Amino acid sequence: MFYGKLIAGLLGLVLGGPIGLVLGVALGHLFDRGLSTTLQFGSPEQIARIKQNFFDTTFLLQGFLAKADGRISEEEIAHTEQVIQQMGLNAQQRRQAIELFRRGAAPDFQPEPVVAQFLELCRAQRQLQSTLLLFLVSLALADNKLDAAEREALGRIARLMGIGQAQLDQLLRMAQAQAHFHGHSGGTAEPGTSLDDAYAALGVDRDIGDKELKRAYRKLMSENHPDKLIARGVPDDMVKLATEKSQEIQSAYEMIRKHRGA
Repeated sequence: MFYGKLIAGLLGLVLGGPIGLVLGVALGHLFDRGLSTTLQFGSPEQIARIKQNFFDTTFLLQGFLAKADGRISEEEIAHTEQVIQQMGLNAQQRRQAIELFRRGAAPDFQPEPVVAQFLELCRAQRQLQSTLLLFLVSLALADNKLDAAEREALGRIARLMGIGQAQLDQLLRMAQAQAHFHGHSGGTAEPGTSLDDAYAALGVDRDIGDKELKRAYRKLMSENHPDKLIARGVPDDMVKLATEKSQEIQSAYEMIRKHRGA
């Protein structure tokens, strides 16, 4: 890549003479380097590396979270098995996922190097980090409770990703509320689900305006859109899980719209 250095250098020469030429070439070099990095991130090879790393990181950290409270519950095992089934993994991939889960659950496992490698690969793709954290939150809530050890383990992972406690708490509230709409559609939900749950599932307050509500809904749907997730590096099989999340969000939104008479 040299177009940035060429163009900026010529502009610098015209506007500032020899000194402008030097400054222009320097600025152009920074532009070329940034462009090269962007193109490299989007290359098929890089996307393939990100997908494999996303897969590995997910199951390693799921094992770490499941063992955070000292034991792996039957609900957590069932949830992990459900994830594997939903992903449609073949026999080899299933063995790999289970082995990664076991490694993450080992007493001497440390999440820091795993998360550091993930961040190195995904770089500034913040949405990719949020998607991974959502998968982990889903596991932590598999047994319908979150004890102090699991919360601390989640907080530890979130901090490594540069995600603050307030944002993590918001994700937890949304995930807990969205679970009420799992497997439902058309604005229906589990018995006992309230309108407050629907608002919490979208991460908004009850007094939000109709336009702002629609904007929040569309943003969540966009973040979970299969094409966008695949382009960011989420493995194709894991996109199926995000599709279910979209259905939960849509059901919560439809419940609110029905209540508002839309």
